[in-house]
Amino acid sequence: MITIRHLKKSYPNVTPLRDVNTEIHKGEVISIIGPSGTGKSTLLRCINLLETPTGGEVYIGGKAITARKADVPALRRKMGMVFQSFNLFNHLSVIQNIMAAPIDLLHESKKKAYERGMELLRLVGLAEKAENFPDELSGGQKQRVAIARTLAMNPEIVLFDEPTSALDPTMVGEVLSVIRNLAKQGLTMLIVTHEMRFARDVSTRVFYMDEGVIYEEGSPEEIFTAPKKEKTRQFIKRLKVYEEHIHEKDYDFIAVTNRLQTFAEKNQFDKASARNLQLVFEELVQPLISILSQPIDLTFTAEYAEESGKIQILMSYAGKDIDPLEQVDELSHKLIEKATNGYVHSYADGINCIKADIA
Repeated sequence: MITIRHLKKSYPNVTPLRDVNTEIHKGEVISIIGPSGTGKSTLLRCINLLETPTGGEVYIGGKAITARKADVPALRRKMGMVFQSFNLFNHLSVIQNIMAAPIDLLHESKKKAYERGMELLRLVGLAEKAENFPDELSGGQKQRVAIARTLAMNPEIVLFDEPTSALDPTMVGEVLSVIRNLAKQGLTMLIVTHEMRFARDVSTRVFYMDEGVIYEEGSPEEIFTAPKKEKTRQFIKRLKVYEEHIHEKDYDFIAVTNRLQTFAEKNQFDKASARNLQLVFEELVQPLISILSQPIDLTFTAEYAEESGKIQILMSYAGKDIDPLEQVDELSHKLIEKATNGYVHSYADGINCIKADIA
């Protein structure tokens, strides 16, 4: 259905798309996720030429929509797009909003357009609102009308650009429910979304976008359960990460502990968790640094998962097989055990690794 080759989009001060390559097949439901500002919406707007790509090619049904002589209006009619804002005509009733494009662009009779429009309103649960005007609808109802209006053009592909981002949280579910039903009907869809559970449930594939490319793609199971790349994992787990690299025995201990404290404050750790994080760093790293051979190559990472509230520390350092928990005195040992859950030390190929959850 869609082939994208080396797609690039640049503006004077930013390049949201650097090199996007993919193929999308009939009936696939692709959820596009990633941090804000990583080109997700720009990708959709380049696919239907609302934005002109700086470089690369987009093929729809084997035809190059980016070619100079392409029949863009005809190709674009194969695609519908649902925006963040509803873009309804406020002076027209709901059913008139849905009928307008089929009559003007597809030259359908008013009777046929009305019957199809009512069928679509029943599909999105709004048949009783046919004669209402947009100002009389809630945000969720407006977005459902916008979806019905898009479907009235009988598109082969539907692009959804963050369809729930402008909605009150109480209205998100009703729009996502409509999209779920469309997915079951085999419609080809690309959905830019921040609703991770929805993306996991509805998609056949998930694109994680970052750095102007499709940074990682796979099935929902692969992306949400076992992502291969670190940035994907951090995004999926909603991780806030603090990382410190230590290369000298005489490193600035006070500056490091201050940065660790700032990380805890910024993420609003409770007092016990913040204290335990600081304690583990002081009681593990300090004794370890004193016995490691130069040159030191130690990385200390603290990961905070917003969703679960869990804090995990990860340490790695080169050298001999040394577990710092076995090197500290009895008091430090007890303090570390009390401050952590599931402490694990492993050693392979000259690298020590420590993983522990902060209690």
